[in-house]
Amino acid sequence: MTTITFIHPDKSSQTVDAADGDSLMLAALTHGVDGIVAECGGNAVCATCHVYVDDAWAAKLDPVSDDEDALLDGTAAERLPNSRLSCQVKVQPSLAGLVVRIPDKQS
Repeated sequence: MTTITFIHPDKSSQTVDAADGDSLMLAALTHGVDGIVAECGGNAVCATCHVYVDDAWAAKLDPVSDDEDALLDGTAAERLPNSRLSCQVKVQPSLAGLVVRIPDKQS
């Protein structure tokens, strides 16, 4: 298990123990984290699982794929340099302590 902290738009936080190998999106849904809509169920076609990765962690993630990059251009909340789709970020022990912010809107 890897500890991930989700910061809500109201600045409250929710820390979860996520299963290694799962996506951040699945970890959020499994633990009832509000704000991750995930309309497509993690198939990378809707961008409703958009998150902002804390700058200290951005370089530790796998690079954004071309498909993810295209979807990030259509997010409901502003795309920032640290924007990611949580369905495309796999939980792994090296991400223990990862912090992500949830945008104020997903759709």
